[in-house]
Amino acid sequence: MTMAAAVRDNPDHSRFEMDTPAGLAFARYRRDGSTLMILHTEVPRAVEGRGLGSQLVHGMFDLIRERNEKVVPLCGFVRRFVAQHPDYAELVKS
Repeated sequence: MTMAAAVRDNPDHSRFEMDTPAGLAFARYRRDGSTLMILHTEVPRAVEGRGLGSQLVHGMFDLIRERNEKVVPLCGFVRRFVAQHPDYAELVKS
């Protein structure tokens, strides 16, 4: 399974979601047209530190890229992720 397949957009709840062994990981967003302001990411405490947050954000960015959308990373975790993965930098709205 690819990361993008594991991550899904749930527009009814304004968040990207990914199932983990300990429950749901998610990234909340606010949409403004084709721009998504990423507000907060959360991974169940029981599986923190295992790279699942990064997997969630990878999949989220892959979906955003497929849809030709842009991101404003208001969440500190997502800002750090972009700094460490410059291949996603073009998705960040300047």
